[in-house]
Amino acid sequence: MANNNIGPKRLVVGAHYGLKDWLLQRITAVIMIIFTVILLVAFLLGDSTYDSWAGLFSNQIMKLVTFLAIASLTYHAWVGIRDIWMDYIKPVAIRLTLHVLTALWLIACLSYTAQILWRV
Repeated sequence: MANNNIGPKRLVVGAHYGLKDWLLQRITAVIMIIFTVILLVAFLLGDSTYDSWAGLFSNQIMKLVTFLAIASLTYHAWVGIRDIWMDYIKPVAIRLTLHVLTALWLIACLSYTAQILWRV
């Protein structure tokens, strides 16, 4: 009996999300780099006082850009941590528990970020 599990007729299993997550991690990394450059330029060209930074973040556009950067960081972290849990935690119940706890923690952090940004 020949092994038909090679070539184009091989049996492919798995979640099939590798390319999408790889691409989204690169996109989120670019968003975080752009945000870092914006903060660096603001730091180098502006004052380093509390009032100047508070003024910078009182702008609605800067709040949205900051929230986008934190949301990108959150998704970036989710993909990385999820992959760690899937690769190294073999018991399904423990892995599922860690996934849920990680997702809840990241959602809470993102929610707290929104609260902080729109309170200023």
